[in-house]
Amino acid sequence: SPTGDSHMVLQAQEEIIEMKDIFSVKLKRRRFVGQKKGGTLLGITIFKCLNKEENKLTDCAIHLNNLSEDHCHAWFRHLKEILNGFQNRPKSLKVFVNPSSHKREATHVYYEQVAPLFKLADIKTDVTVTEYEGHALSVLKECELQAFDGVVCVGGDGSVSEVAHGLLLKAQIDAGKDTDYIPTPVRAPVPFGVIPAGTTNILAHTLYGIKHTVTATLHIVMGHIQPVDVCTFSTPSKLLRFGFSAMFGFGARTLALAEKHRWMPSSQRKDFAFIKALADLKPEECELSFLPLQIPQEDSHENDDKDQWHKIQGHFLNVSIMAIPCLCSMAPRGLAPNTRLNNGSMALIVVQNTSRTEFIKHLKRYASVKNQFNFPFVETYTVQEVKVQPRLKSGLDAKENTYLNAASAEGNYPWNIDGDLMEEASEVHVRVHPQLIHLYGVNTDDLESSQATCNCI
Repeated sequence: SPTGDSHMVLQAQEEIIEMKDIFSVKLKRRRFVGQKKGGTLLGITIFKCLNKEENKLTDCAIHLNNLSEDHCHAWFRHLKEILNGFQNRPKSLKVFVNPSSHKREATHVYYEQVAPLFKLADIKTDVTVTEYEGHALSVLKECELQAFDGVVCVGGDGSVSEVAHGLLLKAQIDAGKDTDYIPTPVRAPVPFGVIPAGTTNILAHTLYGIKHTVTATLHIVMGHIQPVDVCTFSTPSKLLRFGFSAMFGFGARTLALAEKHRWMPSSQRKDFAFIKALADLKPEECELSFLPLQIPQEDSHENDDKDQWHKIQGHFLNVSIMAIPCLCSMAPRGLAPNTRLNNGSMALIVVQNTSRTEFIKHLKRYASVKNQFNFPFVETYTVQEVKVQPRLKSGLDAKENTYLNAASAEGNYPWNIDGDLMEEASEVHVRVHPQLIHLYGVNTDDLESSQATCNCI
């Protein structure tokens, strides 16, 4: 309806709106103040998902005016039938909100920005606001997942990691698997959605290209599904957890130091831990065994696994094992830019012992468009499995090793698994499992082209 000058000449304009871009339709009524039901019918309003620059999504409303009750109800019913026909769009979600994430803003983010969009799209939600570490895991173990179309986490990397692990662990329990040893895990039964409300939000950045609450929510509402590879982290005797990425050495020691200073504000804590870990920079002595990615060939014969395993022994400043590119604001190309979300492999990035100056140069490269691996002390491999066996120092060096390398008194070594701290003394075995989970998000190839454009600019 035109506003302003009534003599303005209106030119007919045609706009095509594709149904795949619409996520909700409502009857439009005029109501008096305080009136909750009824009112004069004015037409219908359709709500559309709009693609903006830099991978951003936003919602917009388009009002179609018609005073005929019959016409409006007929259009409303017909459009609702079409919307209900989109297979991947969730109608019921289990939601976990971590109120402690980042600046304790996750609850506000959910109820102010996420919940209204879920309500608009007629998505029913069952919300658990977590009260302690492991709360989401315990709830998921008892949850009847068949009652939901998806599981959503509002929080940072640590809480996202916990919910993803819980979702996959529940799938193994329901399938009757032995959860101590899972060489071939079953897929998660429902998709997993990530709403970024933490500090780095690596998984959200990797899925959406940006940290943006509305974008993440609309990908869930629209049912955009992306299959993603997942790793299992195990000791010789038990499964530690499911995850997407891990660091051993500097990346893990930094997290261990940050966890010991939880009383500090988040940003200060992380800066302090980073500087402290750099000041105490020492290599870990360990043995790495890895199975390179095997490309199947028709005329090839199965070889003994022992012949295919490669071994490296030495002193390493950092070891990264990543099944996803791990994008974040500090690493716009990703911590592992040469891997993909679902190519059935992991990136093994090994940083050998070098000077503090050279190591800092390597770290700085992550924030630029230059190749962070173009150093003589950095080696990269594309692998299917990795075994990390730390070598404890003996004699007088043991105390120094324990202090500098943040290993506990029991000789446990810290691991950073998806931003979550784990400590283990024995060998850790990492396997990649292709497309083990479906995440709400977009295809990485689409992100790659747009991300490359942003980086060039």
